[in-house]
Amino acid sequence: MNTVFFGASKLGYKCLSYILKNNLTEIKGIFTIPQDFNISYSNKPVHNVLYKNFNVIAKKYNIPIYYVNADLKDYFSVLKKLKPDFMLVIGWYYMIPKKIRELTRFGCAGIHASMLPKYRGGAPLVWAMMNGEKETGVSLFYFEDDVDSGPIIGQEKILINDKDYIKDILKKVEKASMKLLKQNIPLIKKNKAKVFNQDNIQATYFPQRKPEDGIIDWNWESKKIKNFIRALSKPYPGAFTYINNKKVIIWDAEVFDK
Repeated sequence: MNTVFFGASKLGYKCLSYILKNNLTEIKGIFTIPQDFNISYSNKPVHNVLYKNFNVIAKKYNIPIYYVNADLKDYFSVLKKLKPDFMLVIGWYYMIPKKIRELTRFGCAGIHASMLPKYRGGAPLVWAMMNGEKETGVSLFYFEDDVDSGPIIGQEKILINDKDYIKDILKKVEKASMKLLKQNIPLIKKNKAKVFNQDNIQATYFPQRKPEDGIIDWNWESKKIKNFIRALSKPYPGAFTYINNKKVIIWDAEVFDK
């Protein structure tokens, strides 16, 4: 099965490495973007803190690599020449339009870090932690025209422990994502993946976040503040406050009873 991979993050890199090491499918091309890129929801370039450069893995496995931007015409013609059977999208930041998805025989699928249809949209892990969720998950699903709305191929739940910070959840997501790929790519190749539609009535949506959204509101109750801090901790820019007009980033927090 000739596969084209879209990715620009550490999760995407880990997943692609796993696919290649285990020969799950033949990768015909890698499409990626720079660490700072333009996107519709921001007036200035966005800095990807989870960025990973794919040049090393492309060179190691002799796979063509293409850097693209928001203009879909830049890579439609290249994709057409590659004649992919399948497209896999992990750690990507643009919608994949229908005309591109239709180039494939087996569709276009991707990883989203939530138990869809919950937490569709941006920064699902950060929102889940800030909201005090006790569990989240990873969904492998087929892309459609709407955001994170397509049929589910497979899902894995992830526990959010009280002492977890975002880096701990990111590691759990890596492990769960690889498990989903191992289980489901062979089924996709045989056109035997058992999919189910999302219940749109149960869907929740969350927006993308920016570094300036990390300011702490000290009027919140203490547990909410702690969740906010651990959700925005490294590798993210951190929750912050101002003391004597100086910005102070807070990386860790505990709640103490009076």
